Amino acid sequence: MDPLTLDALDRQLVHALQVDGRVGFGRLAEVLDASDRTLNRRYRRLLAAGVLRVVGVPVARALGQADWLVRMRCLPHAAPEIGAVLAADPDTSWVTVLSGGAEIACMVRAPADSLVLRSLPRSSRIGSVTAQRLLRPVAGADGWPGRLGALSAEQVRALRETGPGEPGPDDRPLFDDEDRTLLPILARDGRAGWSALARATGWSPAAVARRVEQLRRGGALVLEVDVEPALFGAPCGAMLWLTVRPSALAGAGRALAAHPDIAFAAVTTGSTNLVAFVACSGDDALYDDVLLPLGDVDGVDHVDLSPMSEMVSRSVASARPLGRPRGR
Repeated sequence: MDPLTLDALDRQLVHALQVDGRVGFGRLAEVLDASDRTLNRRYRRLLAAGVLRVVGVPVARALGQADWLVRMRCLPHAAPEIGAVLAADPDTSWVTVLSGGAEIACMVRAPADSLVLRSLPRSSRIGSVTAQRLLRPVAGADGWPGRLGALSAEQVRALRETGPGEPGPDDRPLFDDEDRTLLPILARDGRAGWSALARATGWSPAAVARRVEQLRRGGALVLEVDVEPALFGAPCGAMLWLTVRPSALAGAGRALAAHPDIAFAAVTTGSTNLVAFVACSGDDALYDDVLLPLGDVDGVDHVDLSPMSEMVSRSVASARPLGRPRGR
């Protein structure tokens, strides 16, 4: 079987879904100048291949929670089993194995004042564990730049015109108990039809549509596109843990945001106060294009690099490409 590749129309489709994850194929056809049947077929092909999906992600603060980045060092080859335990927790957004099986990183949602470490699995195979709260995204919050750029500015504007729009006076920004029935379905398929959502919730299709759009307008629910980075020439993934002087955080964040290989970056609590997710072409690019330029960024005192070995679970988190974490 020939390896799956993306042509220009596929890339436009991915970019368009990043702009509006629930845009209809009819509207896509108008903007992309292609038939709705062709676009539907392209989407289904990528979906069936497991390299693309749209997911609905609840924003942690809208749940009265915060996003926590947890890093565990463990015995060699123990990480996949421990990661599977973490992935089974519904509050875990994503889990990835790092450093050839000697580390795990995961994102969990928990109250901002929570003792997160108490809720994590305990095992003699786990060594050190740290938990850092995500304070603010500084790069990739609107999607990995490496998969954007297929659409013109005019096409992006046209898609946004038919998106959820700005919040209105009746939009409830926070989730309530009734909304929680929507989350597991949208986490699996952010494009689930109104009828399917209505059957799962017991609401009418019109009521479901109205509430989902309210949550999107209010910023409580975001639709994110997971796509395999290798299809964009970026099969190599890594996490960067940076220690940056507080006075230089803003500048370091801007430097990461301008880098095409940075899928997502955020300021966190802890001594490594800036974390970044890299998607690039290979080890040479990781060294030449990512690590070396970081040496010229003012205020970066220390960089710890952890290659990504395996994605145990994708939720949900991330900001972002399939196989690379999202961080809202």
